Amino acid sequence: MTNQANQPRLLFLQLRPHQWTKNLLIFAALLFSFTSINLVKVLDSIAGFLLFSFVAGCVYILNDYADRESDRNHPVKRNRPMASGALNPRLALAFGAVLLLGSFIAAWFLNPLFALVLVVYFALNVSYSFALKHVVIVDMMVIAAGFVLRAIAGGLVIHVPLTPWFLICTMLLSLFLAIGKRRHELSLLEIGKGTHRKVLEKYSFALLDQLNSIVTTATIISYSLFTFTSGRTIHLMWTIPLVIYGIFRYLYLIHIEHKGGSPDRVLFEDKHILVTAILFVVSVVFILAFFE
Repeated sequence: MTNQANQPRLLFLQLRPHQWTKNLLIFAALLFSFTSINLVKVLDSIAGFLLFSFVAGCVYILNDYADRESDRNHPVKRNRPMASGALNPRLALAFGAVLLLGSFIAAWFLNPLFALVLVVYFALNVSYSFALKHVVIVDMMVIAAGFVLRAIAGGLVIHVPLTPWFLICTMLLSLFLAIGKRRHELSLLEIGKGTHRKVLEKYSFALLDQLNSIVTTATIISYSLFTFTSGRTIHLMWTIPLVIYGIFRYLYLIHIEHKGGSPDRVLFEDKHILVTAILFVVSVVFILAFFE
């Protein structure tokens, strides 16, 4: 039986706010436009972050509504609001529909193209949840596409054009994280690996490691080219070692400590990754402020 007084809190938890860290990529455009930053752009970026998070939350609502019966047999997922019976499924679905429509309308007033990106993101993720997550390689590329859409959205809300190299770097880094996630899942589920994700049956450690080598190399080269061709100061090149260390550290976590299943969690749990990310942001701000 559901507790009516507790429904608002459960609805908020249903949006999975702990995963909103993925949407921080929206602020990347603001970071690299530091010299022209103003209060309006900051507020627009925050609004874009919240709207993107709400739309992503609506995807989670739809997923959990469709999987609520099977989730009840899962040792972890059975604690989710709908699967546990604490949250009324119909209420969650109605809440998600209203929130989704409201987010699209609000996004339209920020920038019609931003609203279009949200629509594409929602459609892509729904397709992923019900079909594309079972298609080998395509599943990882869809995950990467979601991050590219976040980067594009960040530029659209503050009306700043993004360079092709920046988008390529975002895509490659996202593929790097997606491959790491699949490898982590494969290592945990090597015995009976198809019981969690059917697509894992089509992957192997050798394939994922080869893909990771290709993407890692391409990411470092692409970011290096971005620092030289972004139209900003050439001194952005000094951030390249931070990017290399961050990628190498993540590879260490994947191969030695068998982590990487949840990139957003690794960001806050691993002090080396967290410090590297902070130093990267501080370095970019400092370089653009004093050398551009």
